[in-house]
Amino acid sequence: MKIIERVNREVLEKAVERAKERNIIIPTFAQQRNPELIPEKIKEKLKSVGLWDINPLNLFRITWKNDVKTGLFGEVNHFEFPKEFTGVKNRIIGLVGKYFPTGAHKVGAAFGCLVPRLVSGGFDPTTQKAVWPSTGNYCRGGAFDCALLACTAVAILPEEMSKERFDWLKSIGAEVIATPGSESNVKEIYDKCWEIKKTKPDHVIFNQFEEFGNSIWHYYNTGSAIEEVFRKKAKAGERLAAFVSATGSAGTIAAGDYLKEISPATKVVASESLECPTLLLNGFGAHQIEGIGDKHVPWIHNTRNTDMVVDIHDQQCMNLLRLFNEKEGKRYLEGAGFEKSFVENLELLGISSIANLLASIKVSKYYELDEKDIVFTVLTDSADMYRSRLVEQEGKYGKYSADLAEIHYERDLRAVKTDFMKELNYYDRKSLHNFKYFTWVEQQGRTIEELNELWNRDFWKEVYSQVEEWDRYIEEFNRKTGLLEKL
Repeated sequence: MKIIERVNREVLEKAVERAKERNIIIPTFAQQRNPELIPEKIKEKLKSVGLWDINPLNLFRITWKNDVKTGLFGEVNHFEFPKEFTGVKNRIIGLVGKYFPTGAHKVGAAFGCLVPRLVSGGFDPTTQKAVWPSTGNYCRGGAFDCALLACTAVAILPEEMSKERFDWLKSIGAEVIATPGSESNVKEIYDKCWEIKKTKPDHVIFNQFEEFGNSIWHYYNTGSAIEEVFRKKAKAGERLAAFVSATGSAGTIAAGDYLKEISPATKVVASESLECPTLLLNGFGAHQIEGIGDKHVPWIHNTRNTDMVVDIHDQQCMNLLRLFNEKEGKRYLEGAGFEKSFVENLELLGISSIANLLASIKVSKYYELDEKDIVFTVLTDSADMYRSRLVEQEGKYGKYSADLAEIHYERDLRAVKTDFMKELNYYDRKSLHNFKYFTWVEQQGRTIEELNELWNRDFWKEVYSQVEEWDRYIEEFNRKTGLLEKL
């Protein structure tokens, strides 16, 4: 399944001219994966550019390896939770998304969707608008990428998302469309996309739930980042036991496909909110774990490689958000013997990151993992995105206290049980695959033949093999602009 089927030379030339005008140099996927490949002249210029600045050079910071102290690059940003904190015998390590531009890793997924079309003439930045339907950070990432690539962005997201998201999108110049409901209301987003398709031909929809550029970016970059941390941090005899990811658009969980290639015994675990148990029970409902839209299985989810589904109570996440960020919560944790530096670093976890941590603990207990096992997960964004949620929780439950901190720590973290989990056999996985029919064939115009192809192992090999070709298109695009040579 080719993303770039042909090159539109006329549109490509317009994109090249726009890049010349705005001084845009596009990084290759290989450079995002390994920043050592970035030209030294670009690295030198990056020293004076802020991580969130609307500067095209920040395209080179769409990587897991940003060093915020130097403004350059280092090792993969990751955070390991002490065993005394998690209460399990095995190690749990999370990749840190806060140090991407926009503060979340979705800026990479959006890059993977937009750039292949831009460098092949599949998107015209001078006449078309890029539409980013999202339940969270994806539309923020798309809006940021558009600002850097001199494209117009349209963000679509549910009206009940956190205030921080709307404020930031408007500040960056994106057009914003709020649809009814919360993160569970994905169909309402799709309905708006269909309306736009029918009425606004100059709008191009980059639907993260069906755009393979999303999963390809994570396969290539997130998967390899986890491998790199494992190779460097694992001690002799330690195993890559599991990879845990909230499903959302099913982009991030594609890193599990990469990990299974290097370590076939690795369990790939999909987590979701118990309040909307779509994968666990074909269920429905509204929830508070922002960024993981539900009530359907994304088109780009390779369900054949999913070994387990774990559901997390969303109020557990909200309680731990308070524990990790309120003064009384931090004071309690320090009093419990945890180092101040570790407690301060818990702000690296946003709501879905907390869900991933809880799911990792449940998986560790379910499989009775031991000292030789390592579970990896992703801390997609930080608490900075959810300060307004803390205010809401205080309004609902009152001031945070030492008593509440103790309850939340003991009940919502330490006493996590192996409930609301399902280990998937072959037909369980195929059942999730078949569930795509109702959204994608009945509602979104896909064909039965396309659906059946997603169950084919070779299909996914072809999908993930396109990065080298994309990099050649990017390199040719940069040659046409001549900007690298002028540095």
